[in-house]
Amino acid sequence: MMRRIAVLRHAKSSWSSGAGTDHARPLNERGLRTAPLVGEALRDRGWVPDLILSSDSLRTQMTVEGVLRGFGRKIPTQFTGQLYHAGVDQVRRLLPEVPDHVETVLLVGHNPGWESVVGWFSGEYVIMKTADCGLLVGQGESWERAVAEPGNFALEEFLRAREI
Repeated sequence: MMRRIAVLRHAKSSWSSGAGTDHARPLNERGLRTAPLVGEALRDRGWVPDLILSSDSLRTQMTVEGVLRGFGRKIPTQFTGQLYHAGVDQVRRLLPEVPDHVETVLLVGHNPGWESVVGWFSGEYVIMKTADCGLLVGQGESWERAVAEPGNFALEEFLRAREI
C-alpha cells in the first residue's frame, strides 16, 4: 500500500506576543495568511491527508486551523506533546500507531527536527523555513514496516511557502 507523509513546519510565529513561553507563541499576521494558502496548495496537489498529527504548541494548532480552511473540510486531527520539538525518533515511535487504512498523514511541527525527519525518511536533506512542506511517498503493508528503515520514502515534492 502507498504511504504518504506530508511534513509541514508551522507557519511564521510571533516573538513579540507576550506569550510568556515558547509553547504559547501564536502565529503572526504572515503566518495567519500563509497557513490557508499551504492548505490550498496541498489540496490542489491531491495531498489532503486522512489524518493530521501535530505538536500541541499554540503555533502548530493555529497552523492546522489555517491549513484546514485551505482544505475546505475537517480532517481527523490529534495534537500531542510528543511532537513538540520532535525529531526522527519521536516520529518513528508515533507513526506505527496510525491505523493501517490511513494512506496519507500530515505531520505539523518544528525545526530542527522536521528537517531531520525529511532527511531520514527520504535521504534528501532540505532547509525548512516556516510553512514549508516536504511531500514523502513510500510503500508498506503497515505504517510500522514503512517507517522501519531510513530512506524508505522518496521526496516527491518540496513546497516552499514563499513560492505559493
